[in-house]
Amino acid sequence: MFNKTIQMFIFEGNPNGRIMCELSNWNGRVYKIARSELGLFSSRSDANNTGIYFLFGKDETNKDTVYIGEAEKVSDRLKQHLNDTNYWNDCIAVISKDDLLNKAHVKFLENKFYNLALNSGRFVIINSTIPTLSSVSEYDEAMLEEFIDNAKLLVNTLGYKAFEPISQPSNNANHDIELFYIKAARGADAIGYIVSDGFVVKKDSVIAASTTPSMSESLKRLRTNLLSDGTIDSTNTFTKDFIFTSPSLAAAVVMGRNANGRIEWKTSEGTTIKQIEESQSE
Repeated sequence: MFNKTIQMFIFEGNPNGRIMCELSNWNGRVYKIARSELGLFSSRSDANNTGIYFLFGKDETNKDTVYIGEAEKVSDRLKQHLNDTNYWNDCIAVISKDDLLNKAHVKFLENKFYNLALNSGRFVIINSTIPTLSSVSEYDEAMLEEFIDNAKLLVNTLGYKAFEPISQPSNNANHDIELFYIKAARGADAIGYIVSDGFVVKKDSVIAASTTPSMSESLKRLRTNLLSDGTIDSTNTFTKDFIFTSPSLAAAVVMGRNANGRIEWKTSEGTTIKQIEESQSE
């Protein structure tokens, strides 16, 4: 890992509209486009370059969704998606500035990004079929793998973590991950750790078998949704690593009650997250 320099151009000073991102010494270009501004994006000279695109939205249970696609003419394909039901609000398009990507290249990229999203498990994938992996030369594959790494970095920087593994710790990768534990009433027994964008509860962690009357309705709904979608099975056990937006949200789901995660999650020595944060700030 080494430092990167990102150039970002925010059109008309509106961060919720269109943003263009580039990396130094890379021929790729990433656009973030609000659905309502797709027409403005289409007027750009490179809008119909060959590339891949991601459509981001929410499903009926408010879970993040992504559709992963490719096109020889990106803008024309995105216009077709305006006829879709309102499952997407924002789009990210990834092209090469010199328009050297061909159909085989973007089919390769589409498949790789689909599998990255699948393995990450952060977003619900809307695609009805698995994209076909095209055959490319050894030279092209090396180039495309680097293209993927750079595109992932920019997509992540724009706030969409669909392709980032949730097991990645927030501290330096060369350091051991600090594990935190909860053992509480009604069978709660969980292990988790802090990541840059929240708190991960590890697979095989067990949540409390019931909730307290004082637990907020929104937290109860979250527990119900995790049980219904298979993230937590009928034995109250996490079937996979799952990322929450905060330690408190994770603790509440695990303990079946309102909770302050910075106090409830503790290391094997009994140190809380709050104590660690305070010691680091001194």
